[in-house]
This record gives sequence, C-alpha cells and structure tokens, in this order.
Amino acid sequence: MIVCLCHRVSDRDIQRAVSSGTQCFEVLQDETRVASSCGCCYDCARDVFDAAVAAPCTGHCCKSVSRMAATATA
Repeated sequence: MIVCLCHRVSDRDIQRAVSSGTQCFEVLQDETRVASSCGCCYDCARDVFDAAVAAPCTGHCCKSVSRMAATATA
C-alpha cells in the first residue's frame, strides 16, 4: 500500500528500511522523505514504522548487522 503519495513511499519501503537497520523514525524520514511534505501520511507512516520495528526478527536484519560488523573490523 502506498503510505506517502507525495514521495511514493509504500509500507514495504518502510519495512525494508527497518529490516536494513533503520530504528529511528526521523532517520526514516531523511532516507525516504516519508511524511516530510504535506504531513497527511504522518500517522499512517508512524504506525507502519512502529509495527515494523516491533515485529520479530526474521534473521535478515541480523545478517546485515553481522556483515556490517565484520566489514568494520576488517
């Protein structure tokens, strides 16, 4: 579903950002521009973001974090 019409941000875009490590709504706004123009989608975007952050880890995010940690120490 499209959450932000102004910037064409979908619920999947938000979920993908969270699974890639975004844990702060303001960072999500910077990365996707969701809820940063007219503001009509703020509540919906925030609900989708909060649900994605609260969702149990499927392992994808953990693999990304492990990969980043390994690269940082190399």
